[in-house]
Amino acid sequence: MILVATAFLVLMLMGMPVAFAIAISGMLFFLQNPDLPITIPVQITVSQTQNFALLAVPLFIIAGNFLNHAGITRRLLALASVLTGRLRGGLAQVSLTLSALMGGVSGSAIADAAMQARMLGHEMIKRGMSRGFTAGILSFGSILTPIIPPGIGMILYGSIGQVSIGRMFAAGFVPAALLWIALGLAVAVTARRRGYPPERTQRPGAGEVVRAFRGGIWALLFPIFLLVGLRMGVFTPSEIGAFAVVYAVFIGLVVHGELGRKPFLAALEGSLSDIGSVMFLIAVSAIFTYGVVYDQVPDTVSQVLMGVTENATAAMTLIALFVLACGFFIDATVLIIMLTPIFLPLMRQLGADPIHFGIVFIVAATIGNFTPPVGAAMYAVCSILRVPLGEYTRESVPLFLAVGAVTLGLVLIPEAVLFLPNLIFGRF
Repeated sequence: MILVATAFLVLMLMGMPVAFAIAISGMLFFLQNPDLPITIPVQITVSQTQNFALLAVPLFIIAGNFLNHAGITRRLLALASVLTGRLRGGLAQVSLTLSALMGGVSGSAIADAAMQARMLGHEMIKRGMSRGFTAGILSFGSILTPIIPPGIGMILYGSIGQVSIGRMFAAGFVPAALLWIALGLAVAVTARRRGYPPERTQRPGAGEVVRAFRGGIWALLFPIFLLVGLRMGVFTPSEIGAFAVVYAVFIGLVVHGELGRKPFLAALEGSLSDIGSVMFLIAVSAIFTYGVVYDQVPDTVSQVLMGVTENATAAMTLIALFVLACGFFIDATVLIIMLTPIFLPLMRQLGADPIHFGIVFIVAATIGNFTPPVGAAMYAVCSILRVPLGEYTRESVPLFLAVGAVTLGLVLIPEAVLFLPNLIFGRF
């Protein structure tokens, strides 16, 4: 596996698309082992796409695109402005609130960051905020999106690791709130030091608040409906994806009346591109994963880590740091697909709760989307706003520290993650 891992890193550094880098390096494993039939890669690639639990992935992608084209985003922006427009930092605080509200809609940190850069980025710069700070907050703020239901990373982790997706959904709310608070404090401190004014100078009236909540209520209810449906046993995780699509179409056609022919086709076109890239990545990852399991890499990693410590908290901290370092070079989705089969068995062996580990793992992996040298969300925002990478990195240090502090807190305080899923679904 050393040659396989080396080939993967080299291909990534050469700029090859991640899916092809995984597939080519995975095939090297079979060329190294002539005793294995060369037909196995084809078989496992096809069988990977037949996993019924993964049906939720394309369904939630479709639902998110329909909601985005149904006028939800504009209404949530109005609600975010009402809720946090008077806080120090103005549109920066509004962007954080919008990321939290959009968590149940897009499920993708990269999509959320790019969308907000187009919606709010230039306005933030016009109002006196530096380009680096603007890009940093729009990028790091999107960390809230994938850990609020229905985050795609949660579905992948739950499907690969045989972990309750319903419990994962419930576990994301409190960590998201803590990240929101930490980033909000970092913005407030920066805004006070630099004199960035609030977006609003007057408190919104009761009528405006009611109208804003009325406009965003259907998006706010979306993750709640998901949890209630799973808790009551009405839907399985795969079936609830179909419900999400029907819900999104109903909101777009009946409630808001904005999902006409052109938006409908645009949503389908965007979904086709998103689903194709994600499912192709999942399919070819089976080649790489087969070699990992065949060479007993999880057992080797377990022995090495247990030689260092048998304490679950210490092991989780080390894994989070390792995943964070990998995230500097590899996309979060890839890390979740490749590393879940390696680290989850170890954490179970050490007695850690798989839900607790899953949230820490996903947050640590997602941070890489916002950091050099290959952060996808970072590049999306910086390219849209034309921000130099050095300026972005310098201005993002307080945001990185805030997110890192919360991640460490989640490791040390399991109940911050487990409180809500235990309350809703009961303890194991």
